[in-house]
Amino acid sequence: MNRRNFVKYIAAGSLATGAAPLLWGNQKQWRGANDRIRVAVIGIHGMGQNHILEYSKLENVEVAALCDVDENLFEERIKKLFTDRGLKRPQTYGDIRKLLEDKTIDAVSVVTPNHWHALAAIWAMQAGKHVSVEKPCCYNIFEGKKLVEAAQKYKMVCQDGAEQRSNPCARTAVEFLRKGGIGEVYMAKGMCYKWRDTIGKYPDGPVEPYTKEYLGKVHYDLWIGPAPERPFNRNRFHYNWHWNWEYGNGDIGNQGPHEMDIARWGLGVTLPTKVTSMGGHFMFDDAQNTPNAIVALFEFPSQEGGGDKKKMLQFEVRHWNTNDEGDIRKQANQNKDNTQGYMMSDVNVIGNIFYGSEGYMVKTVDRWWTFMGKKQEPGPSGGGIGNHYQNFIDAVRANDPGILTAPIIEGYHTCSLVHLANTSYRLGRSLVYDPVNERYVGDKEADAMMSRDYRKPFYVPDKV
Repeated sequence: MNRRNFVKYIAAGSLATGAAPLLWGNQKQWRGANDRIRVAVIGIHGMGQNHILEYSKLENVEVAALCDVDENLFEERIKKLFTDRGLKRPQTYGDIRKLLEDKTIDAVSVVTPNHWHALAAIWAMQAGKHVSVEKPCCYNIFEGKKLVEAAQKYKMVCQDGAEQRSNPCARTAVEFLRKGGIGEVYMAKGMCYKWRDTIGKYPDGPVEPYTKEYLGKVHYDLWIGPAPERPFNRNRFHYNWHWNWEYGNGDIGNQGPHEMDIARWGLGVTLPTKVTSMGGHFMFDDAQNTPNAIVALFEFPSQEGGGDKKKMLQFEVRHWNTNDEGDIRKQANQNKDNTQGYMMSDVNVIGNIFYGSEGYMVKTVDRWWTFMGKKQEPGPSGGGIGNHYQNFIDAVRANDPGILTAPIIEGYHTCSLVHLANTSYRLGRSLVYDPVNERYVGDKEADAMMSRDYRKPFYVPDKV
């Protein structure tokens, strides 16, 4: 199906009726283990640059195409990340639909704003492309379900962006917990304490640095995509979209999926039965409408352990002054050469704490350590950084989703926690959840927030 016919097809509402077939068709069966894998990166403003760099380091992998609605970015990114490094100039696309027609592309990385993640990934799999999708893999729970269904239906490799699952640090930490290293693990905590300043307020329309000339090279209608139509505003564009409900999920949906994923994995749980969340937007009078401080608590059923056999998960966002927890910030100050500076710094506290009957564990992106007994004496520790990008390529080369350390189903379960917490916060009350049927219990108002009204023609289809 060419782009012209595709546009006519979706404009006619076929996706909206849930009749979406395989839009492009599988372009080929995988050709052999020694073939060069051609990757496209969709979204190159922020983390997309990391994806370009990491894929470019891998053997027999070529970043063959870039796609972004902001065509102002192309030349600077190509010079810095390709031609200055002696790499072949990639093809560029301003429209994802045109990129997905390129049958020479084997796999894509989706590094767009959150509200595009699931739709871009589903379209890519329908086009026969393997997909790595950044966290959160879905903007809401409905999209997560459809993403999992698409991966299963089209039998494509679909990797969630939970990169810590590829790290020896996380894998050995979970193994240690599973073997009873700190006894019965009854609670896990995830922390995102990042120094976040105000985003201010700006009028709609062109404003520095997004002048009229700059916006002339931006496909703004495509940027809006599934979200409601709104005029351009600097605070609804690059990066600051995180703090607007129509495109992002706040810091609990930004950093949160990393640490909630590790917390859930370490506890050995999937979906909760109860959630309560509270917070607010403190200190600043600006355009942000997501909370800059939030505390979420989840209760999970458990078949093991003492007492009433429940497990608890706590996640917290703080945006300004905060105490250290678990000596995470202290460790950052002592290890200035840490390779994951955005995860550990002298002002941020990012990581996990697990509480057990015999001790507790503190974990960052590349190290974990334990404290045992009533005296909290230092116990076993571990660490190590892996390569999430290599794991994706290995799975693509083998055409085997089973190789993935972070399969999309795990991303969906973790992102469900994000959306459950945000729903509780926005409704201002605790919620009861049915983890079997994946619905709220007797709460139509909460159920309605599991999806959104999609703007034509950018539908996440009911039937993928």
